[in-house]
Amino acid sequence: MTYEIHRYPADLIDVVYLRGERVVIRPILPQDEDLTTAFFGGLSAAARQQRFLSAMRSLPPGLVKRLTQVDYTEHLALVAEVFRDGRETVIAEARYARGADRSEAEFAVSVAEPWQGLGLARLLLGKLSERAALSGVRRLVGETLATNERMLNLARSAGFVITRSLEVRGVMHLEKTLASWPVQRSAAATPAAA
Repeated sequence: MTYEIHRYPADLIDVVYLRGERVVIRPILPQDEDLTTAFFGGLSAAARQQRFLSAMRSLPPGLVKRLTQVDYTEHLALVAEVFRDGRETVIAEARYARGADRSEAEFAVSVAEPWQGLGLARLLLGKLSERAALSGVRRLVGETLATNERMLNLARSAGFVITRSLEVRGVMHLEKTLASWPVQRSAAATPAAA
């Protein structure tokens, strides 16, 4: 079976400079399986534990496929990458995926340790939130370990409500209600037009 890309959101491609290095942010592609495997394999055991809430040494092939074969509406993933010696290296990824309740999407963000603290997670989460709102998502939700201070600080500063999970000890639940982006945009444009 061949995977087909429908409506690749090229408008989400962006270039930023961190530490003087060019970083390309783009939606993930199906052919990014090796890059995705290398990215998660390069994270420390603690970082993989924080991202997947389990001690995962490597990603199972089926999970790698699910992470790279997205439809860009129900499931959107962004990667940040640098180019060194003619090779791409993923340094961060962020995604949301809708569940049965289409008004809600679960999100996740991972940044390679050398690139943390530079605002990359905040940038990716902002892009993800905006696109989710445009796609009709009203709530972003996620979970993180209570010990994951970086994620908790990011969520707090991004306006997420943080509560303890009622189901799993040591896990925090993150939730944010998204503004209706198209309404905001048209409301902002109305006074200028008048």
